[in-house]
Amino acid sequence: MASTTHKAGDKDAKRPDNPFAPLPGRVRYSARWLGASAGATALAALAVARGGPRAAAAIGAAGVAGATYATSYEPSRPRMERISLRFPGLPPALDGLRIGQLSDLHLGHRFAIENTRWAVAQMVDEGPDLLALTGDLVSYTRNIAELPGLLAPLRAPLGIYAVPGNHDHWEGMPAIAAALRPLGVEFLVNARRSLRWRGAEFTLAGVDDAWDGEMDMAAALEGAPAGGFTVLLCHMPDMADEAAQRGVDLQLSGHTHGGHMRLPWLGSFVLPRHGWRYPIGLHHVGRTQVYVSRGIGPCPLSPVPCPLSPRRTP
Repeated sequence: MASTTHKAGDKDAKRPDNPFAPLPGRVRYSARWLGASAGATALAALAVARGGPRAAAAIGAAGVAGATYATSYEPSRPRMERISLRFPGLPPALDGLRIGQLSDLHLGHRFAIENTRWAVAQMVDEGPDLLALTGDLVSYTRNIAELPGLLAPLRAPLGIYAVPGNHDHWEGMPAIAAALRPLGVEFLVNARRSLRWRGAEFTLAGVDDAWDGEMDMAAALEGAPAGGFTVLLCHMPDMADEAAQRGVDLQLSGHTHGGHMRLPWLGSFVLPRHGWRYPIGLHHVGRTQVYVSRGIGPCPLSPVPCPLSPRRTP
């Protein structure tokens, strides 16, 4: 399979005035959510027509309560998730390897700083063997300066590695990399590293962003030992289709925020490009497992991501 490469000069690569406008190829809004919203609006109008001012007041109060929960309560209460993953053929020495993932900090939005401080403290307490930052660290250029202070407590014996997200390119990827370099954070941009844990080697690879970067998975995985265990950091989860073709065992991604709002039957409310097929949580794509973090950024129903513990299948 040919490598998927997106160059900054390609069509739609430059940031539009509103990059999340509902135009073809950018975001998709759920037809179920839109239909349910239309139905709820119609029922509310009927209730007001029949019930008068009291019904209108009750519906208004319910709307205010729902909006307050979605914009203030839920986004300010992140959660830690712990997941054990099992891989056929995992080298026995790698059994129990712990990978911490932080994604989509989106500094600059409401609650982002508080959520990031909380998430960093959780990771310090967890003490994972390896730390992965999977993109969209800031939402505005002015917030790049806040990154070093917030992430300074992070430590991991095998290192801290990162990949860019679309917002990182939009706001200044060179400045972000420079800000985090003194902390020992290494960006893997179409590159890989061979890491050793308990005497066993595995490959950690990372790719550039597929929206506004120059993603080249072939370059990232070039020279990786055939049949060896491979972890890929990739901001956008839909690249798992190519990762599976290339023999990747585990892909860690973010980008989607779980659809920003997600309810049973209705599913995800809105998903961005390159995040339509694998919107949230754990998915299996052939032999590849892809975990999609919901991110730390202040989006409704978007809890904090998790440390992952690969386990060997008996």
